[in-house]
Amino acid sequence: MSTNGHSTPLPMTKKDFSSDQETRWCPGCGDYAILATVQSLMPELGVPPERTVFISGIGCAGRFVYYMDTYGMHGIHGRAPALATGLAVSRPELSVWVVTGDGDSLSIGGNHLIHALRRNVPLKILLFNNQIYGLTKGQYSPTSEQGKVTKSTPFGSQDHPFNPLALALGAEATFVARAVDTDRGHVADVLRAAAEHKGAAFVEIYQNCNVFNDGAFDALRDKEPRKRNMIMLEAGKPIRFGEENERGVVQRSDGSLELVDVADVGEDALVIHDPEHRDPSLAFALAHLAERPTGPTPVGVFRSVSRPVYAEGLHEELEEARSNVGDEELTELLTGGDAWTVPAAGA
Repeated sequence: MSTNGHSTPLPMTKKDFSSDQETRWCPGCGDYAILATVQSLMPELGVPPERTVFISGIGCAGRFVYYMDTYGMHGIHGRAPALATGLAVSRPELSVWVVTGDGDSLSIGGNHLIHALRRNVPLKILLFNNQIYGLTKGQYSPTSEQGKVTKSTPFGSQDHPFNPLALALGAEATFVARAVDTDRGHVADVLRAAAEHKGAAFVEIYQNCNVFNDGAFDALRDKEPRKRNMIMLEAGKPIRFGEENERGVVQRSDGSLELVDVADVGEDALVIHDPEHRDPSLAFALAHLAERPTGPTPVGVFRSVSRPVYAEGLHEELEEARSNVGDEELTELLTGGDAWTVPAAGA
């Protein structure tokens, strides 16, 4: 934290969270906008850099930790949630953030991601989704559309893609949201809500890779199509969108959602967005409203519910065990009759 030389805390600024490292993403990469938003938001959250940790895996997003003047770890492929879980459990006073990409977290790291969400570990997980492997020069990723033509799939990929939000909701994540890299104000709003959430917060950020997958999110990033396609979710309000707010979302009898003209169905027929509803069915349906971000697509907070936080319960359990049996029991266990010694080579 900044001081005035007399140990008096000064208001923190973006500079307090910005390292002196040269940013080395491709010119025009969406990561720049996300980084600037996060650095600007951090002072507002009131947690000093020395109590903030960013942890990443492998990929372009992995470089994020170098540019934050906080503590940080650049882990191996897909393991950032596992590293972050250990830290958050052992040091609950820290604010722990995970920065990952669609390849890092949904391929080799998929198992670690879903269990961090299932356990409700107090982590803020930012998934930069550019629907491509950018660092390794453009192979299709777990979120690339079926039929994606890349260097590794010259005739089109055969894989059905992951829906990251549906995956997170299926893992019973308590906070699930989506934002678009260039909409810095909305990204900040979503991350602020994620920071205030007690437990695991999962935020998918559509991030343009202008070298290997340029234009994947133009329907939501460019000014004119954005007016038609951005469905901004607002708690307690009917889900409406369109240039004149003339379109809306209704729910069919089978639970699925449908895009309609409000004039045809009336305001009262529209779905009222309720991210705090315990049943994740509506959030799941919203996650599937647009299988690809090429048309009307919801953004915002899909789900935000409370559930016991993993680390809190664990610490209570450890304290109870310690008070009941004492530390001597652990020493006896480690040195008792069921332990064995591996002799040194040649002994």
